[in-house]
Amino acid sequence: MPAAMITGITGQDGSYLAELLLAHGYSVIGVVRQRPDARHGRLAHLLSKVELVVADLLDGAELRALVERHRPVEIYNLAGRASSKQLFDDPVSTAEYNAVAVVRLLEAVRQVDSRIRFCQASSSEIFGLCRESPQTEDTPFHPRNPYGVAKLCGHWYTVNYREAHGIFASSAILYNHESPRRGPEFVTRRISQAVARIKRGLQHDLRLGDLEARRDWGYAADYVRAMWQMLQAPVPDDFIIATGQAHSVREFCELAFRCVALNYEDYVVVDSTNRRPADAVQLVGDSHKARRVLGWTPTITFEELVTMMVEADCKALGSDGEIAP
Repeated sequence: MPAAMITGITGQDGSYLAELLLAHGYSVIGVVRQRPDARHGRLAHLLSKVELVVADLLDGAELRALVERHRPVEIYNLAGRASSKQLFDDPVSTAEYNAVAVVRLLEAVRQVDSRIRFCQASSSEIFGLCRESPQTEDTPFHPRNPYGVAKLCGHWYTVNYREAHGIFASSAILYNHESPRRGPEFVTRRISQAVARIKRGLQHDLRLGDLEARRDWGYAADYVRAMWQMLQAPVPDDFIIATGQAHSVREFCELAFRCVALNYEDYVVVDSTNRRPADAVQLVGDSHKARRVLGWTPTITFEELVTMMVEADCKALGSDGEIAP
């Protein structure tokens, strides 16, 4: 049975990827900073099926020993600092976990077994102040925040180890991807959770910033499937994973409230203090390369994604107004 290693397995993407790999017959090793308890929402149903190991991604010797002990055929690096608060408040940790940790993992692969296939979860944030929309793999990079800068560094390390050391190292340039497992700090989950509480009478309104902000939103399970397909390809490469369609926060709200037969305009309050600077050029990804080379295609539409998230939060809502992660 081939072994695969996932860093960041406790996150949204990690849990979906673990399910996918188990379904394909892998044994799965999840690298965590600390062991989650049995009630952990995203992994509760998988704790008996995966092996969790506690490791420091900034400790090169520990990572080498980990790779040596488990000898995975594939490593998926999904770990990182991603919340909006961490973008600016803690740039040092952002750099360490999104850039330095990448090179330490790649060094472990190079030193232990260069045949191990490596997938780096990159981000559309590496484009930042981009010159064109939609973006392709050839669009120049211009990150605008510490997260994007660190992710770009990790992206280039992945390219460098592929070219300089012959490692099968691929980078998935992931655009926004959501699901019922998305963290509550992200606007999509804030909306779906608020809709569930408002429908139940446990919340009166939802305060948001710019309703006209537009994002290329896809379904997380589709995106981790793309990462797996990248490591099954005959040669390593970098791929944009996106839907190619942008939707506004207003559209998300309208659809989300419609799911429970409510009008978003009666509940959504625009809070200008939460506005982010408008993007000069929209971040919308052109995934033709992934579709052509990998045969990847998204399976869930934007409307289906919004409905899925709202229905899941309505079902998970407790009488105390709490929603399990």
